[in-house]
Amino acid sequence: MFAVIKTGGKQYRVAANDLLKVEKLSGEAGDAVTFDEVLMVGSDTDTTIGTPTVEGASVAAEVVEQARNKKVIIFKKKRRQNYRRKKGHRQEVTMVRITDILTGGAKAAKKAAAPKKAEAASKDAAPAKEAAPAAAGGDDLKKLTGLGPAMEKKLNAAGVSTYAQIAAFSADDVARVEDETGLKGRFERDNWIEQAKTLAAGE
Repeated sequence: MFAVIKTGGKQYRVAANDLLKVEKLSGEAGDAVTFDEVLMVGSDTDTTIGTPTVEGASVAAEVVEQARNKKVIIFKKKRRQNYRRKKGHRQEVTMVRITDILTGGAKAAKKAAAPKKAEAASKDAAPAKEAAPAAAGGDDLKKLTGLGPAMEKKLNAAGVSTYAQIAAFSADDVARVEDETGLKGRFERDNWIEQAKTLAAGE
């Protein structure tokens, strides 16, 4: 099933488990959000087009992280007037993961939300239990450039607690961990794998 939603003045085609970058929404990582402006809902056999929205339809999502886009440079110049102006802008955005496409009104949405929270809690609890033993005797990951306490907790929750683990990461491992923790591009940008190899060798 797919849906077309409207948020921040833009329209997006979404399906369950899609990762989406939208205009900034209020909330922190892990918070649930609902998109009520659903313009279309469809499946392999049937499609419903809204007038302008589909009555009783909504899309549930979870905030992954608050981030900013790449910097855009605004440069103005007037010839022979000694006039130049340069400014930079980074648009604030929110990364969300689509959890469900709901139809049938607000009551159905509320009933569907409770199991989702319970499932999310159980999913979060299981990795935490598995990661706890490793984190107890793990390394101080905060020695890696740009990695603070909050990021360390996310990595520990994903089962990563030692330099040796990070040093042995393949491209698939990096993609999986970045997807679970929301730390998109940090391994490559901050060169964590090479740093981890050096720290692991030193210890």
